[in-house]
Amino acid sequence: MTTALIIGDLQRGITGNYPFTGTVLPPIKSLLPRARADGALIVFVHFALRGNGADLPPGNALFESFHGAGDTFHEGSAGTEIDLPVADEDVVVLKRRASAFAGTDLDLVLRARGVDTVAIAGVATSAMVAATAYDAADRGYHVTVLRDGCADGDPEMHGFFVDKVFPSRGFEVVPCAEWPVGGG
Repeated sequence: MTTALIIGDLQRGITGNYPFTGTVLPPIKSLLPRARADGALIVFVHFALRGNGADLPPGNALFESFHGAGDTFHEGSAGTEIDLPVADEDVVVLKRRASAFAGTDLDLVLRARGVDTVAIAGVATSAMVAATAYDAADRGYHVTVLRDGCADGDPEMHGFFVDKVFPSRGFEVVPCAEWPVGGG
């Protein structure tokens, strides 16, 4: 079994503007050296939109608000830089939608490395984490969600997903400290 740790949307524009993200950084920072030592593929996924708006879905108020936030979400800006230590052997994927798989080469990278199991962390639980977990499962990956490695602006929503939704979909939910990385 080959494992990948997918960490999404922990980028400067998000961690600097949304205080709830601060809870996930320490457990993930502690996990990264162990995950790398155990041979897991580390994949950082960050979100950005083109400055000219060419990738905005028509009439989508949420994406228009992201685009309107300027450097927070514009491709190439400091706001889209990953706010965790990225090693040379890690993979960085740029996404333009909630799921780390939507319109990216993530599936190609995982298959090229023989990955069959993914652990997902990042923000927000009800958006990136959920969308990526569903896409991963649809593509045949075994899915684990790292409970304290993800957070949501609404703590009740986070609890609902990690306690009810994800387990009901057959996803394992564990804290970062208990994630069985081995076998990467």
